[in-house]
Amino acid sequence: MTDTVDTATRSRIMARIRAKDTAPELALRKALFARGLRYRLHRATLPGTPDLVLPGHRAVVFVHGCQWHWHGCSRCRMPASNVEYWRAKIARNQERDRSQIAELRTLGWRVLIVWECALKPRTLDATANRAARWLRFGRGAFRAIPPSAGR
Repeated sequence: MTDTVDTATRSRIMARIRAKDTAPELALRKALFARGLRYRLHRATLPGTPDLVLPGHRAVVFVHGCQWHWHGCSRCRMPASNVEYWRAKIARNQERDRSQIAELRTLGWRVLIVWECALKPRTLDATANRAARWLRFGRGAFRAIPPSAGR
């Protein structure tokens, strides 16, 4: 299937996709702040420039978009055009994620991944509660909060 818009339009659309301060990230930040957690944003000195950095808890949080980091929920749909490019792109994203998590763990940071689909209005509260609990008391070096967080 071919693209439904011309190259210039597709380029403008893709350029508007934000890397920081996305709606899911802002929702999680607000919810964690309301639970008394304080954090720094997008610390570029850490591998992967985590969305949230909690130095006192020695933890970082990444808010991953389902489409771009691909974990298997219904939001993960391969674009119909240029499929080979997107398969390679998503595979590179996933490999980069694994590498950055490993590097952060080596540096002594605990890593939390929160998926975009776990931050929908009906699941946001439960997801934020799980995230806050892990950030404060979690012992593992890595945790991912899947979309089932609010069910």
